[in-house]
Amino acid sequence: MGLALGAVWEDQRLSLPLGGNLARFEARALVVNATVEQFPAVDLAFAWTQDKYAPLILGHMNFFLAFDVCFYRTESAFEISQK
Repeated sequence: MGLALGAVWEDQRLSLPLGGNLARFEARALVVNATVEQFPAVDLAFAWTQDKYAPLILGHMNFFLAFDVCFYRTESAFEISQK
């Protein structure tokens, strides 16, 4: 995913520990400036690993600090608002 965002692995200096079944892989912090819907751009932080099978959770490190998200499970929908 980092490559798709135009990042270079060697340029990312901050290492992060991963847990669970990804604990054996090295991870690096990747921060990208992103626009979500109609809201102003915000920096979103990702943990990036070179394991090509690692799942991606959108901005897991700080997405939910920047936005409020309401999930409507029975409708298979969600709503995002800026904090």
